[in-house]
Amino acid sequence: MSTPRPALLVLEDGRVFHGDAYGAEGQTFGEAVFNTGMTGYQETLTDPSYHRQIVVMTAPHVGNTGMNDEDPESRRIWVAGYVVRDPARRASNWRSLRSLDDELREQGVVGISGIDTRALTRHLRERGAMRAAISSTETDPQALLGRVRASAEMAGADLAAAVTTEQAYVVPARGTKRFTVAAVDLGIKTMTPHRMAERGIEVHVLPATASLADLQAVGDDGPDGLFFSNGPGDPAATTGQVELLQAALAEGIPYFGICFGNQLFGRALGFGTYKLKYGHRGINQPVMDRTTGKVEVTAHNHGFAVDAPLDGPTSTPYGEASVSHVCLNDDVVEGLELREAGGRLKAFSVQYHPEAAAGPHDAAYLFDRFVDLMAAQKEGQA
Repeated sequence: MSTPRPALLVLEDGRVFHGDAYGAEGQTFGEAVFNTGMTGYQETLTDPSYHRQIVVMTAPHVGNTGMNDEDPESRRIWVAGYVVRDPARRASNWRSLRSLDDELREQGVVGISGIDTRALTRHLRERGAMRAAISSTETDPQALLGRVRASAEMAGADLAAAVTTEQAYVVPARGTKRFTVAAVDLGIKTMTPHRMAERGIEVHVLPATASLADLQAVGDDGPDGLFFSNGPGDPAATTGQVELLQAALAEGIPYFGICFGNQLFGRALGFGTYKLKYGHRGINQPVMDRTTGKVEVTAHNHGFAVDAPLDGPTSTPYGEASVSHVCLNDDVVEGLELREAGGRLKAFSVQYHPEAAAGPHDAAYLFDRFVDLMAAQKEGQA
């Protein structure tokens, strides 16, 4: 077994970690964030919301089940870099086709192993997510630090165009088709349209640049509902999709948004957004659904949040908006809903991932809530 090449991880505040090259050798830059999931690394790596981020795994042992062709959440690995403490020496799983190390190398993902990820995670919790670099070609930490501080920040970044589909496509309904939904791909995960298809929804996935005309062209008489997906970047840097959503709300099209779709829904309703200190990333986050009082354990991947009041509804041009879900760890807004004056639900969104790939299935009911919303709209039009 060959001796691994040394590698450096340098944070923008000057903290340096020394380890071994893992995956592809080279140099990479991105925002350093940590993920607390104990499993699901393949889904994490292929989640487009991690575009331009260096992901630190808090679980110490990573890669033991290898990589397969069934679990990816998109067409490629999106993380800018990967940080693990103790990579598996051998992949062992009946579905495994190749090792994680080989897959990272094949896709050109630069990583580092053998560092104290616990110390790194504690540092990011105390100081906040920050720019960083991994390099197995640069041996001078100060030289690498200068490049880190000259690299792009996540705040102000509009990244949906970099991860969206180039062409529209359709995910057919399973069984009897009940509804047609236009899904704007801002970095969509494969499991999301799959969860809708399971409920009889034909999903037309549209590029992030979709116009109102593109939306109205979906289905025979326009879509029964509109969906905005998860995705990377700063919601405050996004304008086109906010305007599209406002136009759809004005027309009364039922809406459901996830993650980035929640942030853009907030902006469409007139709320602001802000960057969290270190974000929520993992599959063990407790959230309360304020409409039912139930507490769910949920999967998260977000570094920005909506700034909306928790203590009552807000009047908007489209109806009464209120916070429907809240994180029990820190009171961050985790969901919004929009109702008519009479109380009927018009649109809703959540900041977390009810498709749960990977993660618990506590929040799967939200797809049923979307079905009920579209059914109520159809009944009202009958």
